[in-house]
Amino acid sequence: MYENKAGLGYQDFRRMREDHIFYIDKTDFIKEWWEYSDMVTLITRPRRFGKTLNLSMAECFFSNRSANRGDLFEGLSIWQSEEYRNMQGTYPVIFLSFAPIKTGRIDEIKAALKQIVADVYREYRFIMEAQIFHQKDREDFDAVSKQMDDMTAYTALNRLCSYLYQYYHKNVIVMLDEYDTPMKEAWIAGCWDETVDFFRSFFNYTFKSNKYLCRGLITGITRISKESIFSDLNNLEVVTTTSEKYTTSFGFTEKETFEALEQAGLGAEQQKVKQWYDGFTFGSQRDMYNPWSIVSFLNKKGRYETYWANTSSNRLVNSLIQRGNSEIKKTMEALLRGNSFLANLDEQIMLNQLVGSTDAVWSLLLATGYLKVLNVRAEKPDDDGMMQYTLALTNLEVKKLFHKMIKGWFGDNAQLPYNDFIKALILDDVDSMNEFMNRIALCSFSNFDTAKGVSGNDAPERFYHGFVLGLMVELAGRFRIMSNRESGFGRYDIMLVPLDQEKDNAYIIEFKVHKPAKEKGLEETVKHALNQIEEKQYAVQLISEGMRPDQIRKYGFAFAGKTCLIG
Repeated sequence: MYENKAGLGYQDFRRMREDHIFYIDKTDFIKEWWEYSDMVTLITRPRRFGKTLNLSMAECFFSNRSANRGDLFEGLSIWQSEEYRNMQGTYPVIFLSFAPIKTGRIDEIKAALKQIVADVYREYRFIMEAQIFHQKDREDFDAVSKQMDDMTAYTALNRLCSYLYQYYHKNVIVMLDEYDTPMKEAWIAGCWDETVDFFRSFFNYTFKSNKYLCRGLITGITRISKESIFSDLNNLEVVTTTSEKYTTSFGFTEKETFEALEQAGLGAEQQKVKQWYDGFTFGSQRDMYNPWSIVSFLNKKGRYETYWANTSSNRLVNSLIQRGNSEIKKTMEALLRGNSFLANLDEQIMLNQLVGSTDAVWSLLLATGYLKVLNVRAEKPDDDGMMQYTLALTNLEVKKLFHKMIKGWFGDNAQLPYNDFIKALILDDVDSMNEFMNRIALCSFSNFDTAKGVSGNDAPERFYHGFVLGLMVELAGRFRIMSNRESGFGRYDIMLVPLDQEKDNAYIIEFKVHKPAKEKGLEETVKHALNQIEEKQYAVQLISEGMRPDQIRKYGFAFAGKTCLIG
């Protein structure tokens, strides 16, 4: 049995070593990072893969505030080198994390960032007592607070590096954890552009126009496009999940995992553990395991659960798949059956382009660990420079997560048997909607029901309207179902307003009966219905209630007797 405790949630390297918590040696990362000599390095890995712990480890190693703490590294790989033993505790280091920025409002994002920077300044307040600093330096130092203006915030770390250089006579290492947390929150909340502008300036002053910077080390889950927040950083080395650098530094290798199982007396579980938790691939290094799942498994004495999948919100992934087009939904269905698929991926993720871009969704799911690479055709990039990847669900744990997620789209109560039409509508599966409506129309509609002139020229349209409205009654506890009400410059036929805007889209439906004398076919009738939704601006009401345009689905229903076309 291993002697150390398999404790969960430790992100502070110093405390982990002092408390004798189970730890797999990743100190070779320090040597690898230092010897690559990249000025600024961004490393992306899925959540719970030890990014924060590795940054804490690197801070403990380099920071002069950890001088004479070689005991933390005794017995670990890095301590075998005299050169690196002499380097320990010799650099001023600034360490900060954007993990606490859990809001999507730009004013709150700025306030949170300013508080984080002010807290870092407070840690170094003691240096201002030195005689080398003048009164103006102390006044500028004290100006960094939660109430500082944006320009002061942009330049704050740059100026702190200059103060530390003057005090220690050595350039500064700056480490930033979870850089992309505020960007993802901003995208979900709809204030992407303002947030990008703010952080672009902050990153430029901190990591580019900073002559007192020794090295920069940044970690996150996704690679936000360089054209957005990193547009000015030409000194940035980006290491993603498909890169060959640091392939074993984050996460456990299969050898490390199996050795831990043996030491815990769980060696007989190796193959089942592989089925549940294996599957992550970094560069050409296959069979990587998520540390959180493995440590949780050890901690729970060999109980199988979806540990990693349940550790934090899957809101962004859930939203992208649920609101995605029918191609995304059909591919997810195939993945859950155990199939793989081909995709052209660009690892520079533009969050503001995720809606409507199928490949961008797959890129995000790969970066965040929900998909794994089975094969890559690196020798034949397409015209846009993207590579073609064969992708599959990462492992059984992820498969169980998606089963649960998709089940949740149709309500937590299993006794709500949504009809096939409602399921297709929620999944944005237009083909299935058409198939259902035409099958029902052929079997159930009589010519009398759909004939013109029964009780006015709009009788057939009212019949179809009433029929579809009846199908939607099951959604009454999930949506506000409204019919024939004013919005914009007219009256829409049906509008579904979600009670939970984070979970569901809104829907606008317009009905049209085909007019053979004016329209060539049902396709043109559908087009007229959709044009009416736009021209009459029916979406105005939804937008006024806080719905984003990408959350609003618009459908035209065209009918000709017992034939229907939905588009």
